[in-house]
Amino acid sequence: MIVVTGAAGFIASCLVTRLNAANFHDIVVVDNFSVERKLANLQGKHLREYVDRGEFFGWLDLNHEQVEFIFHLGARTDTTEQDYAVLDLLNLNYSKRMWEACCRYQLPLVYASSAATYGSGTLGYSDQDEALLPLYRPLNPYGESKNNFDNWAVQQAEKPFFWAGLKFFNVYGPNEYHKGRMASVILHAFEQIRRTGSMELFRSHNPAYTDGGQMRDFIYVKDVVEVCFFLMQHRQHSGIYNLGTGEARTFLDLALNTFAALDQPADIRFKDTPEDIRDKYQYFTEADMRKLRSIGYERPFTRLEDGIDDYVRNYLMPGAYL
Repeated sequence: MIVVTGAAGFIASCLVTRLNAANFHDIVVVDNFSVERKLANLQGKHLREYVDRGEFFGWLDLNHEQVEFIFHLGARTDTTEQDYAVLDLLNLNYSKRMWEACCRYQLPLVYASSAATYGSGTLGYSDQDEALLPLYRPLNPYGESKNNFDNWAVQQAEKPFFWAGLKFFNVYGPNEYHKGRMASVILHAFEQIRRTGSMELFRSHNPAYTDGGQMRDFIYVKDVVEVCFFLMQHRQHSGIYNLGTGEARTFLDLALNTFAALDQPADIRFKDTPEDIRDKYQYFTEADMRKLRSIGYERPFTRLEDGIDDYVRNYLMPGAYL
């Protein structure tokens, strides 16, 4: 039996698809299932049981002997969230309870961290030195909540026999349709181009970057779930791992490839970055992927061109959610 939290969300629902493809059908999905816009992500999946996130730990007390692995991917993922109480409840304290339960019942754990923990990147984007964790200064409360848990986890004397925290960089791909403003720029680009024939990108407010020259490490969700699947099978070398491609690309690259996937001429315009995120905006992220590679993960990561083409042509164009 495999437990997946946040299961109706973006990355977790894609992980369930990957597990099903490998003939894992004994999957317990955990989430707040009252959010109806996410439920389509689990339609057609082979599942054992739905468990409300508020009832999960009681359920685990009764069923832990049947559980083989836990993927804790549930979180409050809105990077504009300013309510520390909500972030402490869902991202920090719930994760602490998950960790302690995995220690108590000797269950392996993979949990979701975030590249938002690195803040502006002044200390780089390496996952090699856990001593740097207390020195990171995330740019928003969401990043703080994720970094707070990473810090707490590595300081614990008692740990699950295998655990891994994954610092997701900019993930894009199918099943993010419910995320609204927090969806990837690719999804927003697709919607804008279909609606208006053009696309808007944020103007640069940093003289070191041209408009559209802001750079991020964009990773296709199919690569993310392959790493999760690898760790489930590997179960060695516990620690915190970056999960990006290791190659930063510009938003202009992203936009041009979205137009190309739609077979439309590029028409790109620029608008000011919203003031509520302007001072917290990351202009560059790039994952150092040597640590994951060093434990035996050899699969190549999807090129941005190929990931966008697959996403647009095989998931967005057929009208999967429109």
